[in-house]
Amino acid sequence: MAILPIIRLPDPRLRLVSEPVARIDGEILQLLDDMLETMYEAPGVGLAAIQVAVAKRVIVADTARGDEPKTPLVFVNPEIVWASEELNVYQEGCLSVPEYYEDVERPARVRVRFLDREARTQEIEADGLLATVLQHEIDHLEGGLFIDHLSRLKRERVVKKFTKAARERSAAAQVQDRVEA
Repeated sequence: MAILPIIRLPDPRLRLVSEPVARIDGEILQLLDDMLETMYEAPGVGLAAIQVAVAKRVIVADTARGDEPKTPLVFVNPEIVWASEELNVYQEGCLSVPEYYEDVERPARVRVRFLDREARTQEIEADGLLATVLQHEIDHLEGGLFIDHLSRLKRERVVKKFTKAARERSAAAQVQDRVEA
């Protein structure tokens, strides 16, 4: 297993729509394992493949807290087939938008159809944190970010902040390259 680099806002790849997985093979199974390791290391509760620059419809999640045993979940080609009218608000963050958190309102319960590691079709009905995580990660597969659920003003402010930080990181890297040359 390997820890993969997580891409950050404003990386345009985060806005790509991910492609369905045609076949669950060794490459996809390795991706799932690497994504779980990356998510745990970050640490986070969910990760979409596009966040590690792989435009495939694959997500991983684990909502275990603290000392609870890990409960890794993998979802290949996940799709929401039902969402409740009842809504919940959770303070969301994102590994691709680090150290930024905002309240986001989403359906309180969802039913998700997906393929498991053995390519079997499964359905899960989720509520609470897992429902939020699944919706958040499935948004990533469609090129969405949780900041898309915020007001335009808040969203623009976040994008501007992360764009500026990316420019500063790039300038610092260029200086470092010149120093090392």
